[in-house]
Amino acid sequence: MKRAATRKPARTTTHTPPPRPKRAQPSVQRDQFNAWLAHHTEVLRNTFKQLIKTPVTTLMTAAVIGIALTLPTSLLLLLHNAQHLTQNWGGTVQISLFLQPQVTDEQAHILAKQLQQEYTLSNIRVITHDEAFAEYKALSGFGEALHALEQNPLPAVLVLNPQFEITDPQYSENLLKQLQGLDMVDIAQYDMLWLQRLFAMLKIIQRSIWILGFLLALAVLLIIGNTIRLAIYNQREEIEITKLFGATDTFIRRPFLYTGLYYGVAGSVIAWVVVSIAFYLLVEPVKALSRLYYVEYEIISLGLTSSLLLLFVGAILGLLGAWLSVGRHLKEIQPR
Repeated sequence: MKRAATRKPARTTTHTPPPRPKRAQPSVQRDQFNAWLAHHTEVLRNTFKQLIKTPVTTLMTAAVIGIALTLPTSLLLLLHNAQHLTQNWGGTVQISLFLQPQVTDEQAHILAKQLQQEYTLSNIRVITHDEAFAEYKALSGFGEALHALEQNPLPAVLVLNPQFEITDPQYSENLLKQLQGLDMVDIAQYDMLWLQRLFAMLKIIQRSIWILGFLLALAVLLIIGNTIRLAIYNQREEIEITKLFGATDTFIRRPFLYTGLYYGVAGSVIAWVVVSIAFYLLVEPVKALSRLYYVEYEIISLGLTSSLLLLFVGAILGLLGAWLSVGRHLKEIQPR
């Protein structure tokens, strides 16, 4: 018999997988970012060149924006100076209690101790009958005529300084009503009521300035939007051709956004220059006026923070106005 042929087992070969290629994603992302940055830089440069080709038109538009930003900025600075000046006059209410004529000096001192215990007072001062008469005699100019009086007609007075700010009208009104209801008190009144009314007026002025600023900000948006609209219509054919080659709205929108940014920043710079010059011219007259009242006061102008805020507001308004205008009018332009 023939031996059965034995087959050799098939040789199994193991294939080693090829090494995986290194990820090039960070490099791709870096190249994309560099390309994005280079494109934005080129657009910024070209937009600036386009604006300086028409310097008169660019300057006039920026000047209108600057004037619109100058008015609320200067009014807010004037308001800030007024608030700073009133703070130097003191923020604590002073209340005078004119006692009944029959209240003696001893009773006035007893009442002062009671008020000191019942209310939160930083200070309380008693002006006696004789002190009130001597003060009136010295200040009124009727010194000789007052000698003819048989008795002192002036009452004792308590001068109170509550521990609360003058900007808290509700608490001060309640305290005044309580003091007016005391048996020994004839009249209770504020000695600094005029200052409290001034603070109330300043609040009204402040709110009016914010409303005016909002309206002028809308005016800036309209000015920039109309300027960008005219620029879009002037480049209508160029935009149509660019869209035919597949350009996206984002690509086309970018130069117009930078145009609005340039206008907003230029308007802010013009506003800063005008406000700085105006307040510089007011320095000497304000110093001369303050010397007449024996007060050393220096006018507050634009600082670093307020200047940067002004530039930021102008830039935001420029971008927003351009964005709204481009988003509206760019959709109307389609390649034929």
